[in-house]
Amino acid sequence: MSPRQKKEKELTIEEGFSFLEESLKKLSDEDISLEESFAVFEKGMQVLKDVSGKIDEVEKKVKVINEEGGMDDFQ
Repeated sequence: MSPRQKKEKELTIEEGFSFLEESLKKLSDEDISLEESFAVFEKGMQVLKDVSGKIDEVEKKVKVINEEGGMDDFQ
């Protein structure tokens, strides 16, 4: 894995969402070339997959206190 790819994998969830927002703005630009739009889309899909995985990890860690004061896994 290249240093660039490693850095991209280390984006926080918030950074990932910011990147995706910027990507949407770029894709909305009428002056974007078809080639550039494909590149932006592809990168956005990679970031979306990474962010989705991180959200899944967080959901697995969330605990809900049940009525008896115990802890249950979040579902």
